[in-house]
Amino acid sequence: MTTFDAYERELWAGRAPAYQQGFARLTAYTAGPLLDAVKAGAGTRLLDVGTGTGVVSAEAVRRDVDVSAIDADPGMAETAARNVPGLDVRVAVLPEVPFEDAAFDAVVGNFVINHVGEPGVALRELRRVLRPGGRLALTCWEMPGSGALGIVREAMDEVGVPWPDDLPVSPFMEYGQRAPFRELVRGAGFGEVEVEPLTWNHVVDPQEWWESCALARVGSNGVILARQEPATIDRIKTAYDQIMTRYTVTADQVSLPAHALLATATLR
Repeated sequence: MTTFDAYERELWAGRAPAYQQGFARLTAYTAGPLLDAVKAGAGTRLLDVGTGTGVVSAEAVRRDVDVSAIDADPGMAETAARNVPGLDVRVAVLPEVPFEDAAFDAVVGNFVINHVGEPGVALRELRRVLRPGGRLALTCWEMPGSGALGIVREAMDEVGVPWPDDLPVSPFMEYGQRAPFRELVRGAGFGEVEVEPLTWNHVVDPQEWWESCALARVGSNGVILARQEPATIDRIKTAYDQIMTRYTVTADQVSLPAHALLATATLR
């Protein structure tokens, strides 16, 4: 386990309720495109990697897919099991995948590959559990983060709060662009690799977004925010409120742009 992996385990421990109230709603948009990309339908044997609160698995069940799921965090796995009754969900930390070779017709992962310290190793393990001709689809955030993903970081930058030296950075600061993401997947032995952008707008109450993401310590920006003195947090919140005025829809709603990448590939 890399330093980044160890940090991720600590980062997400106990965060399932907050994640479900905030970021899970943001990432739900890509559940359909992921399943469409692997042509998931009735009888498809599918693995949902990094299921989180079970959003993708729930959509797969609605499509009559034979779905199994894994997540690194026990709390997330428990939440997914509650949200998707009968789901075969197991706790496993990538690159560990507790299934036999060629067990699945398709593998999908919604914003999980960017939380892995050695993504190339993880991709080779996902390749192992795919049958020949099987399909892979993965989403990641497009870097550098902006809009919904980057507003809290932007507010901290305005106040002058730096990224702490002791917090590791995701490899997807490098891979979170179309060409590097494509080469990463191709390098793991997949063919017909394509990467396309996904863009949508997330409509949310800005105060709810602040509370469910920043104050709830969801993600690294939340960790950094929690380290600050109350006066600094107040200054960050003032900057955050000002930034949010760019996205105002109504008195209590903003429309935040989200920018992601969808990689699809086939096991040769």
